[in-house]
Amino acid sequence: MEDLPASFWEGVREFQQGKFYECHDTLEALWIEAQEPNKTFFQGILQIAVACYHLGNQNWKGAVILLGEGIRRLSPYQPDYGNIDINMLLDTSSALLSHLQTAGAERVAEYSALMQDYGSETLEKSAEAEILPRLRPVATPQNH
Repeated sequence: MEDLPASFWEGVREFQQGKFYECHDTLEALWIEAQEPNKTFFQGILQIAVACYHLGNQNWKGAVILLGEGIRRLSPYQPDYGNIDINMLLDTSSALLSHLQTAGAERVAEYSALMQDYGSETLEKSAEAEILPRLRPVATPQNH
């Protein structure tokens, strides 16, 4: 694996700030031009970002489908890849997917509200934060 481009780290920051649509745009531009194994890696992350975006807009079906697809695509990259903690991302994304499937579409508004507050200090300290997808470096990336 080669070093990931600076724009990838911009997408990570966007994800961490709850700017899921922007993260999608940033990573999609990389994904279109990428070669394997980075291509599937970028696609998996952007699918989870779009799932979060859908959830923020109360689109339960879109969130569930894309969480599942993103998890499936990223599973081969465990435990980490490109300095990203894939285990953490998969564990938290899987927890959210499980909660959504159990709650059903009729409770999507509860989860949508969480996505609206994604990245806020208040939410980070709450119990609900445990089920939100986490895109974090394994260690602080150098030169990014």
